[in-house]
Amino acid sequence: MKFYLRKIGFYLVALFAALTLNFAIPRMMPGDPVAAVLNRLASRGGTVAPETRAAVTAMLGQDGGNIIQQYIDYLKNIFTGNWGVSVLYFPNQVTTSIASALPWTIALVGTTTVISFFIQQALGIWAGWRHGGVFDNIVSPVATVLQSVPYFWLALIFIWLFARILHWFPQAGGYNYREVVPGPTLDFFLSALEYAALPALTILISSLGMGVVGMRNMMVSTLSEDYIVTAEAKGLSPRRVMMCYAARNAVLPSISGFGTSIGAVVGGSLLTEQVFSYPGVGQMLLQAVQSNDYALMQGIFLIITVTVLVVNLIIDLLYGIIDPRTRQQN
Repeated sequence: MKFYLRKIGFYLVALFAALTLNFAIPRMMPGDPVAAVLNRLASRGGTVAPETRAAVTAMLGQDGGNIIQQYIDYLKNIFTGNWGVSVLYFPNQVTTSIASALPWTIALVGTTTVISFFIQQALGIWAGWRHGGVFDNIVSPVATVLQSVPYFWLALIFIWLFARILHWFPQAGGYNYREVVPGPTLDFFLSALEYAALPALTILISSLGMGVVGMRNMMVSTLSEDYIVTAEAKGLSPRRVMMCYAARNAVLPSISGFGTSIGAVVGGSLLTEQVFSYPGVGQMLLQAVQSNDYALMQGIFLIITVTVLVVNLIIDLLYGIIDPRTRQQN
């Protein structure tokens, strides 16, 4: 129990630090969100009276007060669900704006990350089991190269090859808005699947490198353990030795590594969304930065931070169940 309480306490402290940074970073950026809203109102023919300025200032949470009071109000609003009004999507609430883009990112990044993890383990297990063979000599160098390839570079290559040259997939967007109406229909699902193919392929291939190499190296290290030699001496089948003895123990560090790498995967995925103009959180974050939309930036940062922390917390707790030795060491 002490192990789990320590882990939960650690992540609560990390969450508090993340919330503090989430409050501070947008306020260090140049620009005035109130002026951005007023300029947008003026461009639409609206009258910018002093009363209007005062109302917009209060609505965006910029109505004075020292930084400590702003921080206290910020924490209160975070936990009450009042995340403010978006400048970019004025007068919509930040929660409403994020809710419209979040399902796209969850469907793309969540599904692709899970699929990528299982492919990493399968390739790494087989390459480690057959280390020094033809499969290992092909997969390991390719995976090593993929570790150094940026997400956006691979995305641009795929756009050039599959969208511009071969015309297999659409170049950008989330669905064919000219022919399909968003809704729970088969046509919309197929259109969204077609437009998500290239971004998903980019994330899938870019995230393979580190996991494959790590799993392969752990598999090679595990094969030299005494219990592997004992299992082989007992006459167990190679398949059973590989899956029940070698892979079962080699996969443990990969599970822990998945939690530490999830932040990089999410960051690369958000960049991929921007390259493909995919209507997810990454594209919305870029637009929020360009519009000095502090409230929307804070909301997106909060969603990303909490997601990464929760995933890491779940993995750490599960790791304590899978490998009881970690509980004894802590």
